[in-house]
Amino acid sequence: MASATAKGAYAKTSLPTDLLPTDLARIVSQTHPALLLAAYYIRFPAFVADPVSTLLGSLLPLAVIQIVYATICLPPTGSSMKPMRKPKIGALKKTTAEGPPGRPLTAFFALLLCLVSVPILTILQVLFGAPATTHIPHTLLSSAHLALLAIFPLVYVHGADSGKWREIASFYSPIDEVFGGAVGCLLGAWLGAVPIPLDWDREWQKWPVTIVTGAYAGYLVGKAAGVWLLKGKRIELD
Repeated sequence: MASATAKGAYAKTSLPTDLLPTDLARIVSQTHPALLLAAYYIRFPAFVADPVSTLLGSLLPLAVIQIVYATICLPPTGSSMKPMRKPKIGALKKTTAEGPPGRPLTAFFALLLCLVSVPILTILQVLFGAPATTHIPHTLLSSAHLALLAIFPLVYVHGADSGKWREIASFYSPIDEVFGGAVGCLLGAWLGAVPIPLDWDREWQKWPVTIVTGAYAGYLVGKAAGVWLLKGKRIELD
């Protein structure tokens, strides 16, 4: 009964996240998946040959891509889009003065929380079967990639809103490209573990190649579903 009550409250108050209403935001949002996919595809052979060095070297480019995407396309936490729809002179001045500086600060805050989430994601990976005493750098770095893909956009948009995070943790947040991308990323990482124990004797089966590949693929699929297929819908677990 309490769960149904909470879901009813969410349904009344929670809305999916919309892109910023600019042409640049629409263009960047559409090219963002292609850029991630191309960058991952190009580095995949190096990733299979040397996972630790490749994951480490890819962190900064991935962080830059995610920061650019978030600051151009997504409303920062605490922002309102009403001034864009009702262009009053005072509101426009306030948006011009306070909007741009707030985005870098929000991105910095989101990156800090990404760092905090890395050990949590690492523990979760160990609980789901990652090597506990070996391949520790591999697991930490794969968790850092998961954090930048899934956690960073969520924090950028929702900040420290405890009610929203309870909704996200219960998988009852309305689906949009941010929440859809996060769910797809985590689900893809989980499904990526399937080929590891199979007796195919392939180099790409080693830890954590399939995990990270599944995370990237799931992120792109979930993001696309949140834009084109499922926006505003909710995951029903019961």
